[in-house]
This record gives sequence, structure tokens and C-alpha cells, in this order.
Amino acid sequence: MGNDFKDKKGIVKSYLSGFLRGAVVASLVMAQFAGIVLLSIWLRGYSFYIYTVIEVLSIIIILSLINDSRSPSYKIVWICIILVLPLTGHIMYALWGKSSSKKKIEIKVLGKLRHGATFYEYSEETMNEFQDKYPTKTRMVKYLEAHTFPLYQNNQVDYYPMGEDTFKAIIKDIEEAKKFIMLNFFIVGEGILWDRIHDLLVRKISEGVEVMFMYDDFGAMLRTPKNFRRILECEGFKVQVFNPIHKYTDKLYMNYRSHQKIIVVDGNIGYTGGMNLADEYINLVDRFGRWKDNAVRIEGDAVWGLTVTFLQMWEVCADTTLMDYTPYRPTKTFPKNQVFCQVMSDGPANNPRNPIESFYKQMIHYSKKYLYVTTPYLVLEPDMQESLVAASESGIDVRIITPHIPDKKSVKIVTNYNYGILLKAGIRIYEYLPGFIHAKTIINEDCGVVGTINMDYRSFYLHYECGVFMCNSDVITTIKEDLLKTMEECREVTYEEWKNRPWHTKLVQQMLNLFATLM
Repeated sequence: MGNDFKDKKGIVKSYLSGFLRGAVVASLVMAQFAGIVLLSIWLRGYSFYIYTVIEVLSIIIILSLINDSRSPSYKIVWICIILVLPLTGHIMYALWGKSSSKKKIEIKVLGKLRHGATFYEYSEETMNEFQDKYPTKTRMVKYLEAHTFPLYQNNQVDYYPMGEDTFKAIIKDIEEAKKFIMLNFFIVGEGILWDRIHDLLVRKISEGVEVMFMYDDFGAMLRTPKNFRRILECEGFKVQVFNPIHKYTDKLYMNYRSHQKIIVVDGNIGYTGGMNLADEYINLVDRFGRWKDNAVRIEGDAVWGLTVTFLQMWEVCADTTLMDYTPYRPTKTFPKNQVFCQVMSDGPANNPRNPIESFYKQMIHYSKKYLYVTTPYLVLEPDMQESLVAASESGIDVRIITPHIPDKKSVKIVTNYNYGILLKAGIRIYEYLPGFIHAKTIINEDCGVVGTINMDYRSFYLHYECGVFMCNSDVITTIKEDLLKTMEECREVTYEEWKNRPWHTKLVQQMLNLFATLM
């Protein structure tokens, strides 16, 4: 981080107000649950009639779930709840499980996303040049364009293997901003990094630069003060907060979060990756050993994709009229080259048709030599498992890097459970020994994605995510070299080791795996 952070020790600050707000929301949810249980107990006096109704309702609900288009894991969880908790489970499903309970919210969100997509332009010339250079990847790119994500060329892409490298570059670009700065993070935590970024942004505001700052309410709740938004607005920031956790407690919509990380400077430079705005992301605090994250910096035509994605989520947060995105277009023309990029985004409003999950499967299917993945959480749907297994059994060198030191122990248990079917198929799995790897990467010999997307149910179905698809041999080679170097710092897990784990570990894994969609 240069001299700005030399010899400084970061902090992880917590605020009582955040804990209290979380406790209130949790109490409201528990009160709903308690009311359901009490109602079930009260109705026991009518057991014969209730039993008959339960049997009929169980058949109806299970039939509707079987014919539902949502993921198999989601269906299994609800079927188990309904079978284990007669009546109580039925009421819970009616309140929280039916897609119709969230439909009005999702229609509103989709309307704003569609509005933002009208500012995209598609170039037939760019597509033709891509098809000439990467004929086997054209189908993937056209799939993304069919989901409103244009293909861009004329880009310079820089890859950063660690969070401290990323924020050093971000600070330099913010210092040179002339017109506007956009920032979107999932987690915001007060500390040395926040103080440095905050002071810099306040100075840019005084210079007449527009600063738009967006964060997820859940991600910032515990590590910022209660009046955090008001403080920023008084300083001249424009602020939006995604999905306040108290807003939809009756629908459990608070489970849907914005996990996107985007920085855009003057429409010409953009960043995305796994990093959040807190000291552990630049290794100023030791929470789970060495924290490894990665990110990409783009200067070129594809930055417009990041700008539109940011503004779409800004509109989703705001209860205002629809915006004109035009003032935020790039302020310069970029040198022509064939560094191709596509910015993709996704979220629960798209369920069950999630383009990022489908695109990941296509990347796996179209790999010719190797496929390398980094993810902090490996909680896979059966079809994603089968895609990886099929690639390995077809002779593709498939390798996955996960953390050795977890940040969430329950997810780590399920992650390890998922190793079995992959190891048996010949997939090589590495655990990052120095600490916690938070990087989200998937590459093959021609292309790759770096962004905010974990290889788990939550990223594919419950979070709003984003990433950049890149086709350029120099960029992919740089990323590959970093991943190979990272593997040297890992321990490789073997199938024999996995098979011989203790029986009690196997039992806990199988029980937790049942609730993998809730993690």
C-alpha cells in the first residue's frame, strides 16, 4: 500500500447499534416463527381434521415443488421442512417459501434493470472480430449478449493478485478523478483503509467531483455507526443503501444481498473483484491468516458495462424516477485493440434463470486443456458438480483452490463434503495454507472471469453479483501464473484422505449439507 499504510496496524471495529438492529430484526423473525409454532400447538385439539388437511396440503405443496423450476437443493430443503414439521412447515412455506411472496419486489427490480439495459449498445463489428479470433467461444459471448451484456474491445486490463495491490491502484486513480467516482461494496468497515479512502473522497468532493457511494446494509451494519449514511450525506456524498434488513422481515427478503464490488472513475477506469472496504482485505489485521483476494482494473470501452451495472443497482436502491445514464459515459476514446471484455451481473430477481451460473457451466464445457478455479466457498448444485466431473473425465486439467483457514466454519464443513465426488473424478483440490483465499476466479486456456462470484448456491441464487469475462492471452497468462504460484503455497487434498475422515465428521457434513442453500 506504499507509504500510506507503512507500519500501521488495522482494526476490526464493531458498533453496538448494528448488533441491536440485527437483534431486533432477528427477534421479529423469531416472533413469526414462535407464532407459527403456537398456532400449531393450539390446533392439536382438532388433530383428526388437521391431520387430514396436512396430508392433502403436503401432497399439493410437494407436487408444486417437484414441478417448480427452481434448483433441486431449494426443493429438497423445503420438502424436508414440510415433512419434519407438519403444519408448522406448511405455514412457513406459505409465508417464506413461495416465490409469489417476493414477486412484487422482483418485478420492480427487473423493471429498473431493464431500464438500465436500454443504455447498452451492441457492435456487430466487435462480435465479428471476436468470432474470427475465438470461434469456439462465440456461443458463450452471444449467450451473454442475449442476456443484455454487450461485448467490448479496446481495453487495457490489469490484474491484481492481492487486495493491497488493488487498493493502492484505486487510491491513485481516485486522486486523479476529475468528474465522478462510483463505489459499491458489500462490506464497509471503519479502520485505516476506510479513513484513507474517506479522507480522499471528501477532498475530491471539495474539488467538485461527484461521489456516489453504495453499500449493502447487512455488510456494513455491524462495522459502521448507526448514523453512517447521514454523516456521509452531510459531507456531500450521494449515498444509497441496498435492501435495509428491517424492510421485508415478513418475506425474509433480507436474505437477498448485493455482493457486488464496483469502482468507476470518470467512466474511463473501472474495478471489480473480491475486495471489500475493510482492513483485513489489505492484510492490516490478521483475522484468518493471510487474506488473499484478487481484482481487475479495466481502462477502456468495457468500463461502460461496470458503470451501467452500478447505476442499475443505484436505481434499485432508490425510490426515485428513472435516471438518465448518459452523463456518466466515458470522457475519452480508447486505442483500438483486441482485448475483449464482457461485464456480467446477476441476482435473485432472475431466478430461476441465472445467466452467470449457466455461463460458468459453459466455461467448464468449452475448456480444451485446463480449468482453474479459486473460491472461498465450494457449495455446488448437482449439475455444476456434473459439469466439473465431465470436464475432468474428458481429460481437462481441473484444479480448485479453497481456503485452509475458513471465515465460516459451517460453510467450510460443507465445502469439504463437496470434495468427494470431485476428487474421485480426478479433480485436484488445493487448500491455501497461509490463510483465507477470498478470490473468485475461473479461467481456461482462452478466457476467464474475475469478479464477486463464489462457486456456491448463495452467489448463484441469493446475491446480486458481477464479474468481468476476459478474452486475451496476456491477461489469462498473468492470472494463470498467479494461480500456479498460489498452488505452491497450498496443500493438495487426496481422495484417500477424504474417504478416511472420521465418522462423526461425515455425519456432521451430511446433516449440514441438507441446509446448504441457507448458508
